[in-house]
This record gives sequence, C-alpha cells and structure tokens, in this order.
Amino acid sequence: MTNRRHVLILAAAFLAGNLPGSGQAADPTAYDQSAFEAAQAAGRPILVQISAPWCPICRAQKPILAALSADPRFKTLAVFTIDFDAQRDLVRRFGAQMQSTLIVYKGGTEVARSVGETQPEWIEQLLEKAL
Repeated sequence: MTNRRHVLILAAAFLAGNLPGSGQAADPTAYDQSAFEAAQAAGRPILVQISAPWCPICRAQKPILAALSADPRFKTLAVFTIDFDAQRDLVRRFGAQMQSTLIVYKGGTEVARSVGETQPEWIEQLLEKAL
C-alpha cells in the first residue's frame, strides 16, 4: 500500500508539472511574518520549508510537498518557504542549522521538525502531525 501511495504522489506531481521535465514547477509561497502570524492565530497547520536552490535534497522534497499539498487532508496547510542563503536572519530565528529543514506547526506551537528527509511517507507523517 505504501509503495502504491508513493507512485500516486509522484504521478500527481508529474501531472501537475512539479517534477523536472514535466513542465513548470509551482511557485513556493515566500515567508511573510504577518501571514505566518495570522495562520498561527487562526490555528491553521503550518509548514515552514527552509531550502536552497542549489540543494539536491530540497529539489527532491519539492515535488513530494507539492503533491501532498494537493491532498484534501492538507487543504488548510499554510506553507511558507525561506531561502537558506538569502534569508539568514529567518534561518537563525527558526533555529535551522541547514537547508532541507521542514518545520511543522499546529497553530502557534512547533510540533515536529525534520532535516534532509526525502521519503514521501515520512514527509506525509510529518505533515500529519500539524493536523
């Protein structure tokens, strides 16, 4: 069942144009402090993705996260991206040590964190902690 889920997630990402060679990738939502605070105040599940354009792990995470974001379970998930190189002050504020860091919040509380994860089922389990 898990393997079938991976195939479906990757197929959805490919069809949506979120894999290299499959068309244009979806634009990430840049981190905005007021939008982040509003999502926290509303009690929404939140994902903060700290990535770098040169990072191969970040590139591997991108289609997985795009496919999972399309899943109805995650329709209220607010996703914010932070550039590891260009936004060092935010990287420090979130306590990230390296790119490919995924931080999940349930409202105002951090509930999970992952670094360097590329297994779709593990990323899915990470996001589920915010629901």
